[in-house]
Amino acid sequence: MRLSAVLLRVADPERLAAFYADILDMTLHVQGRNRRLGYKGQDADLLLMPGGGGYKHDGGQRYWKIGITLPDVDLAAAYLRRKGVDVSTPKQFLDIGYMCHLKDPAGFVIELLQHDFQGNRPENAADPAAPFAGACIGQITLRTGDIAAEDAFWRAQGMRLLSVQDVAQYGFDLHFYAFTDEKPPNADLWSVENREWLWKRPYTTLEFQHLAGAQFAPAPDYRGLEIQGLTGSLRDAFGDPLRPG
Repeated sequence: MRLSAVLLRVADPERLAAFYADILDMTLHVQGRNRRLGYKGQDADLLLMPGGGGYKHDGGQRYWKIGITLPDVDLAAAYLRRKGVDVSTPKQFLDIGYMCHLKDPAGFVIELLQHDFQGNRPENAADPAAPFAGACIGQITLRTGDIAAEDAFWRAQGMRLLSVQDVAQYGFDLHFYAFTDEKPPNADLWSVENREWLWKRPYTTLEFQHLAGAQFAPAPDYRGLEIQGLTGSLRDAFGDPLRPG
């Protein structure tokens, strides 16, 4: 089993695909009216489908963002600014990771998350001319008010919980699941030690931003997930579609 794509409905898949291919250095594959984009390796792709438009990033909705993990966030942010992309200033967010954020032309949020915490990045971690070499779609982030239901569902599909991260001062915690046999270096899943290890995984994790008891609305332009190895279509614990890859 492999988390193989996140499905987003957009007004103009071809135009938006050009942003991901030309700016974020993803490889483009045309699939009829859809556009599939991604990096080489085990991580998930981005599948852009026609029929959407007018997306607004809304904290009350189920879908939140994708995260791209890569060796040097500072280089990537500087590169994006030279391309005319508005990107936030990279910073260490608590004991979670060193990151920055941007939006694609349709308004979907993208997080850039460094493999290493601030101050831990090796020298010459990335080529300034190719800052997205070694990048992958590391996270697909959904929001939930019922982590017990999410946990039961995704464990039943074969996913493993790899990390739990406390962000209490912002009112939520984070839970990361993946189709993998790997175990984190520290058996305590709340351990900070596991986080830089997690950001270096070559596959995509499903991240839940958990706000206990909160109610979220469906995001109309989020059309669910594609899972390689799934034998038939399903609905997840929230009711969003899952389809075979």
